[in-house]
Amino acid sequence: MDAQPTLHVAVQIDRQHQPNRWEDWRFRVVDVLLDEGQFGSTPRLLRDDGKTASFLFPQMPVRLHRDEAEGYYLNLSSGTPVWFVMWRRQDGEGAAAPTATPLFVTVSYHEAGRLLDAQEQVDNIPLPPEVQAALQAYTDEHYRPEPRKRRRPQSFIAPGERAAGDGPPSE
Repeated sequence: MDAQPTLHVAVQIDRQHQPNRWEDWRFRVVDVLLDEGQFGSTPRLLRDDGKTASFLFPQMPVRLHRDEAEGYYLNLSSGTPVWFVMWRRQDGEGAAAPTATPLFVTVSYHEAGRLLDAQEQVDNIPLPPEVQAALQAYTDEHYRPEPRKRRRPQSFIAPGERAAGDGPPSE
């Protein structure tokens, strides 16, 4: 297997005009599709009926990194593995409608967490079974859980340290 396997996906984002009386525009990631070149290489408008517009952003790379194996494991063991899509909104100039562009796609729980910590917009979409299987194989090959540390029996910890937990009492 490659040192850094990469696959490409196409991200579909919908823009809805006035979904309720408090919002002028709402964006949401609708789908993430495996892209083997069938969608072209440039983003495009799929449809626009005046209320809802759908955009497709092809050839987004998803790279697997060995040091993210724990993040892949956490995603796979969550019960519902997902793609994490980071996107940003750009307001239109003048009367132009705003747009949203996906900038990063990952399957790592840790990478998604770092993006959310940085106040980025991250949506998730369920991972298809064939991608789950490939990610599971990669994770099985590269993920090694940290060995569990043996806890000292409470009888070997000084009474003053027992209330504070495993470490020495804080001052």
